[in-house]
Amino acid sequence: MNVADSQRVGSSLEHLGYALTKEIEEADVIVLNTCVVRQSAEDKAYGRVTSLAPLKKKNPNLVINLMGCMVGVRGAEKLREKLSFVDVFSPPSDPSPLISYLTQGEVRSQEDAETTRRFLLMDSELILPVAERGKLISAYVPIVYGCSHACTFCIIPSKRGGERSRPVGDVVAEVRSLAGQGVKEVTLLGQIVDRYGKDIPDGPNLAALLRLIHEIEGIERIRFLTSHPSYFGDDLIQAIAELPRVMPHIELPIQAGDDQVLLNMKRGYTQQDYRSLVQKIRRQIPNCSIATDIIVGFPGETEQQFMETYRVLSDLKLDVAHLARYSLREGTVATRRMEDNVPEEDKLRRLHMLDDLQEGILAEINQKYFGETVQVLFEEKVKTRWRGRTPTNKIVFVETDQNLRGQLLNVRIIATGPWSMQAALK
Repeated sequence: MNVADSQRVGSSLEHLGYALTKEIEEADVIVLNTCVVRQSAEDKAYGRVTSLAPLKKKNPNLVINLMGCMVGVRGAEKLREKLSFVDVFSPPSDPSPLISYLTQGEVRSQEDAETTRRFLLMDSELILPVAERGKLISAYVPIVYGCSHACTFCIIPSKRGGERSRPVGDVVAEVRSLAGQGVKEVTLLGQIVDRYGKDIPDGPNLAALLRLIHEIEGIERIRFLTSHPSYFGDDLIQAIAELPRVMPHIELPIQAGDDQVLLNMKRGYTQQDYRSLVQKIRRQIPNCSIATDIIVGFPGETEQQFMETYRVLSDLKLDVAHLARYSLREGTVATRRMEDNVPEEDKLRRLHMLDDLQEGILAEINQKYFGETVQVLFEEKVKTRWRGRTPTNKIVFVETDQNLRGQLLNVRIIATGPWSMQAALK
């Protein structure tokens, strides 16, 4: 979601005549887009923004924009007191405060009209070259802002606000615009993406939206994330099965495999519910890949409860498992009401157990691709190899001097590993 927000800011700045730079010393505007889903991320973001203060002192005309979850949806009063050198504070997904500031004339009047003004996008760790129009192969399109589900471990509702679905016309228009810029693949985004339209009376749901976007000329691939098991309906499964440009890859977090832990997380389903949903998806979309998220060491999680999670992952053999250790997060229900009583060494050991298990599962899954012909959309060159993804979101590398950027090609897999595969052009 933050990448999508950064792309939107970058596009808005380009419309004002700004050009993207990767050099911080060249920038007339610096946008720091922040993620604070974990406390460590917020700490990094705060350190990153304070590191910009000397640049502002050296160049008073430099515009610094702090954006994203660190600002949140409730304003920036407290931050403004601590970060007086920051010019603009923008909530998540909203470039308008920065654009309003830049178009007032006060900043522009200080610059030579013939000089190209430059902007730089960054997060708490990296400079983000994500906004160059006409150079994107794959783009993110938010369709649901915020979240109202309020899992006990999650800070997102308080930072990004309640759930709001974008009007279907706005979404379709944005995808058409991206297709016109040469984008081949779009990923529809929502904190709970399969709740799209549920806050709009008589509005289309995600399955209906997929069918509309499927008709847009130029878009070769459609993805969406992240789904919630409780809202993944039969109509959505049917749409994925029927629409060839909707990729058979589903992000479906389970978070934990024990029913009591799931209840404490306020997830709204049981282990068996999740298993049954995965089985249904695989029956109707046989070649589908499924990714999940898992948190180990949630407050009160016993060794026996953790082993339930281990067994679920072992039994279902999912294609991707994003693993994380639970950590305290100020503002969440879990931090207010539950004791973080699982020792760190146990959290780390459990994380390593799942990581080792998943590495073996992935090696087994990917080995089945050896010698097979798969379709890959190539996105970028990494050193001497071109990197792309299969419909099931497997990473594939091809070594060639040809320019494969943006090409959708059938390639033959010649080597496999747990994290990626190598292929040869046919």
